[in-house]
Amino acid sequence: MILKQFYLACLAQASYLIGDEQSRRAVVVDPQRDVDHYLAAAAELGLTITDVILTHIHADFVAGHLTLRDRVGATVHLGRRATVAFGFHPLADGESIDLGRVRLRVLETPGHTPEGIALVVEDAGVPQAVLTGDTLFVGDVGRPDLLASAGMTADALARELFTSVAKLAALPDEVRVYPGHGSGSLCGKNLGAAKLSTIGAERLGNYALSIRDPDAFVAAVNADQPQAPAYFAHDVALNRSEHDTTAPSALPLTVEALLRARDAGAQVVDVREATAFSAAHLRGALNVGLGGQFAQWAGAVLDPSRSIVLIADPGRADEALTRLRRIGFDCVLGQVQDGMAALADRPDLIAQARRIDAAELARWLTRADRPLIIDVRRHDEHAAGHLPDSRNIPLQILTQSLGQLPREREL
Repeated sequence: MILKQFYLACLAQASYLIGDEQSRRAVVVDPQRDVDHYLAAAAELGLTITDVILTHIHADFVAGHLTLRDRVGATVHLGRRATVAFGFHPLADGESIDLGRVRLRVLETPGHTPEGIALVVEDAGVPQAVLTGDTLFVGDVGRPDLLASAGMTADALARELFTSVAKLAALPDEVRVYPGHGSGSLCGKNLGAAKLSTIGAERLGNYALSIRDPDAFVAAVNADQPQAPAYFAHDVALNRSEHDTTAPSALPLTVEALLRARDAGAQVVDVREATAFSAAHLRGALNVGLGGQFAQWAGAVLDPSRSIVLIADPGRADEALTRLRRIGFDCVLGQVQDGMAALADRPDLIAQARRIDAAELARWLTRADRPLIIDVRRHDEHAAGHLPDSRNIPLQILTQSLGQLPREREL
C-alpha cells in the first residue's frame, strides 16, 4: 500500500495519493487546484491516477478534481448527496473503490456538509487508515455552521455530525487518522498541529469524541466558531460548477494600464513584504505579503468578483497568481512590469505607511485624543487578552464593517 500526504501550509490543507503496488492504480483525494506534484509523484512511484475523490464540497479552497479529470481522464467521485453541475460517480455508505490489494471503503459522514464522506483504507481487507476529510480533525471536528446561507441549520448538521463522529470512533484504535486540515484552518476552531493521529488517540484526546449526549455535542461544536471569510461561498459555488481548468500566466502591464485598471475598479494587490510596502507603495494598494498564509489573508480582504492587478518583486508574480487561484480568485488582469521600479519616476503616485512599536503606541494611548484601536484578530484571540477600549472586528469581516468605524477619529 502506498499512502502519501501532501500538506499545503498556506491553507493548512492536506491531500492524499493512495496507490496499489500490484495493480499500479492510484487515487487522489481532495487535491488542490494545481496538480502537477500529484502527477510527478505518481510517475516517480510508477502509478497511474485513475480516480479522484472529494470527501465533500470544499469552502476554503478550489479543488483540483476537474483538472485531474481533464489532464489524465480520472473518474470523479463524491458522496451521493452531492449536488454539482458536472458528472461524477456517487459514493454511498459501504461502497468500495478497489484498486487491487488496496481498497477504499466509504463511510458517509455528513455534518460539516451533507455530502461528506470518509474513506477507510484497507490493505488485504485490514483497515490501516481513514481519510476523514473535514469530519474529524486532530483534536477537533468540522464546523457545522458554514452552510447556513444555503438553508442548512448549524444545529441540524451538528446532529448529523454527532452520528458521523461516533461511526468513525467505532473503528479500531490503531487505525491512523489522516484529516483534511491542520492547525490554522478555519474549517474548525481548535485543530491540532499534528498532521495525523489514530482513532485511539482521538478517542482519548478529542473533546468531541468524549461527548455522549447529542444536545451537549451540538452546543459544544457550535460554540465559539471563528468568523468565516466571505470568499468561502464563492469557493463552494466554484467547486460545484463545471469551470475552466487552464492556468493562465500573469501578463505584464504598463503603469498606464495599471492606472486604467485601478480607475475602472480593479483591486491593486502589493504582495511584497510589509517593510518594503511601508517604505513606498502605490497609493490605494492593498498589501498582502506572500509569506505565511497568504491565501487565507488575501481571501479575507479581497473581493473575488473584482479584477486584480499585482505588484510583486521580480519573479514572484506567478507564485502569487497560483496561490490566488487556489482560493478561486481567477480575475487577475496581470502584474505591473518591473514592479515598484516602474513607478520610480511617478512620485505623485507613491505613498508610505507608518509602522509603530509598542512603546510609541503606549504614548499615543495617553493622549486626550487617543486613537481608536482596531483589533482584527479572531474573537477568541481578543477575548484571551487585548488592549483596553479596543474594538474587535475580525479581519474576515473587516471589509463589510468599515461603515461602523468613525471617520473623524484617528484609527
